[in-house]
Amino acid sequence: MATHNEKGKLAEDLVKEWLSSKGYSFRTANYRYGHAEIDLIFEHKGILVFVEVKFRSGTGFGFAEEFVDYTKRKLLIKAADHYIHEQDWHQDIRFDIVGVYQDKHANINFRHFEDAFY
Repeated sequence: MATHNEKGKLAEDLVKEWLSSKGYSFRTANYRYGHAEIDLIFEHKGILVFVEVKFRSGTGFGFAEEFVDYTKRKLLIKAADHYIHEQDWHQDIRFDIVGVYQDKHANINFRHFEDAFY
């Protein structure tokens, strides 16, 4: 596995653990539909939460939320629509972005953007 893929998987695992500790109920990871993939799906306070995870080892090239462009959002929404139909979900949904930042001392920080788009 390429280094960036390993870091991405580690970031997803860290976010899964972090959100679970905040009361989010984990449903699934890496849900795929066509060319789209939703990193993590949770349920929180009656809301289905689709989470896009972005890892950054610094902010020199920008913040995580800046890397979820229009095309990526369209793909996420398409996959979410399929998941909602598949699960027969009839309650609210939301799309979150969680940036995972690692500083030069290997400290991890999270930046959570709830209801980031839709």
